[in-house]
Amino acid sequence: MNESSKTGGNPAVPEGEALLGGAGNGPEKADQRAKDCTEGGIINNSAGAEAENGAETMVSEETTEARGSAEKSPTSEEKITELEAKLAEAGDNYLRKAADFENFRKRMNQEKSNAIEYANQTLLLDLASVIDDFERAIKSAETQKAAANGDKDKITAAYNSLHEGISLIEKNLLTQLENKWGLKRFDSAGEPFDPNRHEAIMMEKSAELEEPVVTEEFIKGYVLKERVIRPAKVKVVMPEK
Repeated sequence: MNESSKTGGNPAVPEGEALLGGAGNGPEKADQRAKDCTEGGIINNSAGAEAENGAETMVSEETTEARGSAEKSPTSEEKITELEAKLAEAGDNYLRKAADFENFRKRMNQEKSNAIEYANQTLLLDLASVIDDFERAIKSAETQKAAANGDKDKITAAYNSLHEGISLIEKNLLTQLENKWGLKRFDSAGEPFDPNRHEAIMMEKSAELEEPVVTEEFIKGYVLKERVIRPAKVKVVMPEK
């Protein structure tokens, strides 16, 4: 066996140096590896701890949110109670509205009934004033007749006064009815016969006429705002043909 085989197959490195080199590097490398392993373990342990803490934090937050949601979400019984309260309130509102409407309906019916019952109040008051005029005319005529003491001239004067007063009352009444109420009296004598305005209670025939004509008026007719409310009762002359 030669010297190279004794030195582990490396003729360039003496045996002593090889031993010193291996011995010198071995412990340092071992210490470095141990240090690296220790630092790596610390780093790994720190990362694991952080991950574990993060997971615990997330779980804690989710648990808190779930717990808050469970606390905020009403139960079925609470929902039923709330709905029953709302239903009761709606029922009360409906009853109040129904009562108000019924009172309103009764009030409107009463007002309508009163309006119908007292619709002619103004007209009747106007007629009452006309009756007052008639009373004054009658009293005046009676006073003049009593003062005449059988004198025909004075009696005639009392009659003329009464006639004039009654004529004036009639004129005033017709004017008031036409201007205030739209009631107008129309004349028919000499007018062509119109079945919409005239009611023939007497008839005659004449060869001189070519169409029916009203020759005499017994009762005058009245028009209320362009509508005939009472036809005139007349005598009509009809053509012979």
